[in-house]
Formats: sequence, structure tokens, C-alpha cells
Amino acid sequence: MAEEFVTEITKKSEDFSEWYVQIVRRAELADYSPLKGCMVIRPYGFTIWENIQDALNRRLKETGHVNAYFPLFIPESFLAREAEHVKGFAPQVAWVTQGGDEILEERWAVRPTSEAIIGYMYAKWVRSWRDLPILINQWCNIVRWEKVTRLFLRTTEFLWQEGHTLHRVHEEALEEVLRILEIYRDLVENDLAIPVITGKKSPSEKFAGALDTYALEALMPDGKALQCGTSHDLGQNFSRAFEISFLDSDGEQKYAWSTSWGVSTRLIGGLIMVHGDDSGLIIPPKIAPHQVVIVPIFYGEEQRAVIAKAHELKEMLQKSGIRVKVDDRDEYTPGWKFSEWELRGVPLRLEIGPRDLASGEAVLVRRDSREKVKTSWNALPQRTSELLESVQRSLFERAKNYREANTRTSESFEEFKNIIEEKRGFILSPWCGSTSCEDEIKAQTTATIRCLSEEEPGDKKCLVCGQKARHLAYFAKSY
Repeated sequence: MAEEFVTEITKKSEDFSEWYVQIVRRAELADYSPLKGCMVIRPYGFTIWENIQDALNRRLKETGHVNAYFPLFIPESFLAREAEHVKGFAPQVAWVTQGGDEILEERWAVRPTSEAIIGYMYAKWVRSWRDLPILINQWCNIVRWEKVTRLFLRTTEFLWQEGHTLHRVHEEALEEVLRILEIYRDLVENDLAIPVITGKKSPSEKFAGALDTYALEALMPDGKALQCGTSHDLGQNFSRAFEISFLDSDGEQKYAWSTSWGVSTRLIGGLIMVHGDDSGLIIPPKIAPHQVVIVPIFYGEEQRAVIAKAHELKEMLQKSGIRVKVDDRDEYTPGWKFSEWELRGVPLRLEIGPRDLASGEAVLVRRDSREKVKTSWNALPQRTSELLESVQRSLFERAKNYREANTRTSESFEEFKNIIEEKRGFILSPWCGSTSCEDEIKAQTTATIRCLSEEEPGDKKCLVCGQKARHLAYFAKSY
């Protein structure tokens, strides 16, 4: 039965897209809703999101940020105040034109992002330099009318957090942008075990209305890049549009400097792709709903004693802060349970049967390597914690090695095109900074600049035009 359970999954190497969808649905992370492009996040998937929320909330609150909530609906006139912003989002905005039997005099946008409504409120709240900085974050849903959707990666409605801050001077705002970028990097690498590159976006790829956008980019197993988060330096664009000004200590009226930043449920899509295998999910221990699943192995009269010990071990592990589930269902065989919890990606499985009762030992099985480790009951909490830490490190190192093996350099456009076509991955190449060369690369290869490297290009020449390069840029196909 266990073998049949596993073979229903398409192999990751044979059809990556189909494998991904099957994992999401079979592991009960999410499902399609009756509304096109929208998904239902099921409890197991939502628990992963809650664990990500907890990890990020902790980091944000440690740096002085607080949570609030702003309306889902935004008057059309608010969006129109910042021309570049409204132009960038116009194709994706969903509009409300009628409420009940009443036709609205002004259309309401269903929140595609909240800069406009938050900017309006900040203008009411800020009067003096003493009111700054404002460091507010909100957890909410977003609606963007997507033409092509995929569970978690791109849906019409999705969940995210969006931070919006105001500052007295630009230097302080830029420090905030980079601080958040580092918080995101720490979250994604240390909790989700996904290695990322970080850097500034090209002008054509930046957030609509921003001076500059900084991003985190991860490499997926199919060679495509996934943008895992963004942090935007908005300058004074939105402050001027919404008249967010303050009386400074020198007696002058000045516009505030603002930032915005966010990560979304697409992070769950990233961890599925990066860590999953042909048997299902592999969830990093730090954000796994269950870090350990205990599977009692029993027959007949042994059942009561084995199950009792399983629950005793569960309590022991929980006292050490470990998230544990006992699967004591008697309608399924142990082999079937092994396969199911492998599919669901639980980092460690603890097997306990009659022989283990007699020996005073238990068997721990790692999901990442399937290595079996015997340990005494007394040593179980410490050994389990050590193995969870080892699984977390192993997943990150494995993903990092893959990224490094699939990051290449190229100064020849012909070589660049061959790499993108045959190998994909990240390509670090010199770029002159012109939109025309960037557009030419995209037109011929569909690859885009994911972010700019901090490394200086030296005397290198642009990949396309041969002029002196201003940047080294990471290119890739992307989701």
C-alpha cells in the first residue's frame, strides 16, 4: 500500500510543473477554489504560513516595528495621485463599481498594494519631526488580476505582509530599506533554508513609483529564479502625492521620506520547489507544522502499551519545545503512515514498537537523507534537537551547492543565449545600463535582470552593445 501511495506522484525530474501541483494538493497545502485564479489554503499549508509569520513578526518587532491594519478598498482618486504607481498597477486592479443596489460615484480598487491608502492616513497623523519615524507593518490579503496563475506562486488573491515607514531624512529611509532586506535574507536563509542573492533591481524592474527597489532572488530546481521579497526606497514620491509633510526642528516644512516592503505566501511555493523530492515535501524544521511524527508499530495486544509510550515520548519532546504529532490511527499500516508523512515533509519520524519498549530505545529517521538513528529514551530530547538542527543545515547547504553549481558568468551574448537555453540558472554578465540592451536580452531569451551585483564591472564590455559596462547583473528566466 505504501508503494502505491508514493508512485501516484509524478517524478520531479520528468515533469516539474505537474510534480509541483501534485505535491501542493496531495500534501494538503492548498486547493483550487471555484473562483478562477484563487486558491484555498488548507490548514497544513496555513500552519506553515503562520510559522513564517511568527518568525518574521519576531524580527520586525525586535527592530521597533508595530502591526496595524488598513482598508481593503482604495478610492480610485487615491491611486491616481501617484502617476507612475497607478500606471504600473492599472492592468492588475480589480474594481468595485456597485455596493448593494447603489452605483458608486467613484470606483473602489480592491487593494493591489496599500501605499495610496496608507499615504492618505499618514498625512493626517504627521505634523512634526517628533512624529517620525513611523514603522508600521500589516498582514493582509492582496488582489491582482493575474492572467496565468499557479498555486502559491502567482494567484489572483494572496496573503502577504507589507511594511510602510516614514522618515525624517533620506539616509534614515535607505537604512530602513537595507535593514529590511537583511531581515528578509535572514528569514529566508535561516528559517526556510533557501539561499538567496540580494541586490538592487534595474530601473525597468523596480516597483512602480519607487526611487529604487532591492530584492531577494532564489534559484529553483528548474533553473528559474523566484523573487522572494522586495524592499522599496520610495523617496518623497508618495509624500508629495499625499502631502505628507512635517515641521522640522529648524522651523521648515518638509516632505517625509518613505519606504515599503513585503514578502508573501509565494515563499511556500519556493520551499516546496527547492526542498521537495519524488516522495513529496521536505519542510525545514524551523517552520514545519510538525517537527517530529511518532509512528507506533503494534499488533494485537501490544497496541495499548506501544501507544501509551508514544504519547509519553511526545510529552517529553514537547517539554523541550519540539512540535510533535503521534499518528496512532489503527486503520492504516505503519508503511502507509511512513509514506504519508514523507509526502507531508515532516523532518523526523520516530518509530517505536514492542522491541523498542524492551530495549528502551527509539528509532529516528531523517526525512532529508532517510538515515536511521537509534537513541535511548533518556537522550531523546537532546538527540532530536541535534538532528533537527542538522536537517536544517543540510537542506540549506544542499540548496546552496545547487545554486553555486548553476551560477555562471558570460561576456558573450551568443554564449549567454546557449546557457539560458540549455542550462538556465543565474548568469552574471556585464551590462551598460541601457533599457534597450536589457530589452534586447529579454526579447531574445526571455531572461531578465534579477538584481545588480555590488561587484564592479571593471573594464568589461556590455553583453549586447559592446560599450563599457556600468554594472554586473544577475540574469535568469523567472516565475
